[in-house]
Amino acid sequence: MNLFDQISEDIKKAMLARDKVRLEALRGIKKEFLEAKTAKGANGELPDETATKIMVKMVKQRKESARIYEENSRPELAANELAEAAVIEEYLPKQLTAEELEAEVKAVIAETGAAGPKDMGKVMGVATKRLAGRAEGRQVSETVKRLLNSL
Repeated sequence: MNLFDQISEDIKKAMLARDKVRLEALRGIKKEFLEAKTAKGANGELPDETATKIMVKMVKQRKESARIYEENSRPELAANELAEAAVIEEYLPKQLTAEELEAEVKAVIAETGAAGPKDMGKVMGVATKRLAGRAEGRQVSETVKRLLNSL
C-alpha cells in the first residue's frame, strides 16, 4: 500500500475514533497529495519519494508556525501545530541519529572523492538525495561542512 492509500485509510480510522487533531493533519496531507497528483506533468501518479518530500515540508512548516506562535504568546496554537507535526512525522522514515548521519556523510564523501570544502556542492547533491526524509537539510549541511573542513 502506497502512502496515499495509507493516508486515506487512516483518515477513515481517525473519523471513527473522533480524533480531531489526527484527522486535521491527515486531511492536510491528503490535500497536498491530491494537489501534487493533479499538478501539471504529474500523470496522476504520486511516487512515495515525492510524498515523503511533501510531508517533510509540511512538518517543517508546522514547526515554524509553532515557533512563531510561541514567540507571540499563543501556546495553544503552537501546541496544535506541534501535535499535527507529530502525526505527520509518523509517516516519515525513521530519522537518523547524529552518528548515523555522520557515517552516511563520510560514505558520500568517500564515494564522490571530495578533497575539501570546495567540494561541498558535489557532496551535498548526493547526500541530500540519499538522505531525503531521514535527516533535515540543515543537519546534513552542517555535517558535510564540518567533515569537509576537517579533511
